[in-house]
Amino acid sequence: MNDTMEEVSGMARRRIRFFAVSVGLLALLATAAASMGSVSLDVGEVLRVIVSRLFPFLELAVEAGSDVIVWHFRLPRIAMAMTAGAGLGMSGAVMQGVLRNPLVSPTTVGVAGGAVLGAAVAVILGFDLAGAARFMVIANAFVFAMATSALILLLGRLRGVTPESFILVGIALMSFFGAFTALLQFIATEDQLMRVVHWTFGTLTGSTWNNTGLVLAISAVSLPLLLRLAWDLNAMASGGDEVAASLGVRCGRVRVLCMLTASLITATVISFTGLIGFVGLVAPHITRSLSGSDHRYLIPFSALTGAVLLLLGDTIGRTAFTPAIIPVGIVTSFIGAPFFLYLLMTRKGQYWQ
Repeated sequence: MNDTMEEVSGMARRRIRFFAVSVGLLALLATAAASMGSVSLDVGEVLRVIVSRLFPFLELAVEAGSDVIVWHFRLPRIAMAMTAGAGLGMSGAVMQGVLRNPLVSPTTVGVAGGAVLGAAVAVILGFDLAGAARFMVIANAFVFAMATSALILLLGRLRGVTPESFILVGIALMSFFGAFTALLQFIATEDQLMRVVHWTFGTLTGSTWNNTGLVLAISAVSLPLLLRLAWDLNAMASGGDEVAASLGVRCGRVRVLCMLTASLITATVISFTGLIGFVGLVAPHITRSLSGSDHRYLIPFSALTGAVLLLLGDTIGRTAFTPAIIPVGIVTSFIGAPFFLYLLMTRKGQYWQ
């Protein structure tokens, strides 16, 4: 009994430390990112810009150039990095838990493949679902991603609502959409091909407060639902469908709800940022190894880890080769792939402990 209490108390302390360190690291990264770039700014100047915008009645003296750089260019990008990373981390944790597969992520079950196809259709064929050229790629990517999710769920239910069904259907659709996208790229002009390929790199360039607000709203609305299903996810992840069903969990319903919600978050993020890999795959693994596999904590803590990873990746890509900017999707792949291999080799098969 004493051993059990000590173990619970130790895990609680680990989670508190994890939360404090993650929030502190995120604040430090955001401050550093706002001051770094082709034009370096003093941290004090950055803070003055933020305070003057949030509390205009203080009438702080701020240079006009610094205000434009920080508030209109860097802070929206930083906010999108944190928000998009949080959404991808959260979605990855949910998908891995509900499908009981450590290799599952928002970009490996077909949803991302649908988004890429939608973007390619918009750029190469000019097929516009938004009715406005400015939002054509965003709208097509979102609709195709959600349609792919719905198709995965439909075909998975026809075959049986099991983790294997969803994974196999997702792999098949991802392969088919990849072939379709390759065909469109084959007939594309050089300019169209360049636009599609650049979109698949994933980038936070052009992020705005409005875009960030929309991604944040979708994630914020989805989080309470996912946390409400956390106990069901714990039962399904630890004991499988048979054990969970014996405890009263409606596994099929939970799986569909979780997949739809995670897909909605992923589709919203990808439609604005392009394809960003490894964040949704690696963030839950890092979080699980540091704070345990209880989804009540794993989901929100994976969001924190995802925010840190994506902000770190974007800051490196934006500042390492100034004035050139490396797309964040490339940077996260460079960081995520070796780190994920390290996790696989050190954790062996114990993913859910």
